[in-house]
Amino acid sequence: MIDSDVTVRRASDADAPALAGLRWRSDNQARGGQGDSLTEFAATLGDWMRSHPEHLVFVAETAGEVIGMAWLAVLDRVPTVHKYVRRGGDVQSVYVVPERRDRRVGALLMSAVLDEARRLELGHVTVHSSTRAVSFYERNGWSRDPEWLSWASEA
Repeated sequence: MIDSDVTVRRASDADAPALAGLRWRSDNQARGGQGDSLTEFAATLGDWMRSHPEHLVFVAETAGEVIGMAWLAVLDRVPTVHKYVRRGGDVQSVYVVPERRDRRVGALLMSAVLDEARRLELGHVTVHSSTRAVSFYERNGWSRDPEWLSWASEA
């Protein structure tokens, strides 16, 4: 099934409460439990968004309700002698409310993110995926890279 009533757009500061709600919901599904205050988190996320303009966020909405999000962190890379301006991207915090999954909402979000990556001429874009979402990314044009390594602190 495809949701034809869904639109995707760049988010603004006014979307911070809706984005906070999605992030809250996502974290609760992934880890269980709740934070201290959704209202406080929404204010914190809004402040964070304003202080991190290199993090671009796209929202999927229908009938004025935000039902999904995808973030693109744009990162400056070290210049080379052949290319002085180099940038890459990292897709973060992709989430679609469960009741709207499997209707191509995530694909619409990913298309908007990758269109923006092309427009910005990003050299590469990465994503750290949950096991459940790997097939989603592969269906949407992503491939595994055997040279990609990761490290995580114990904190």
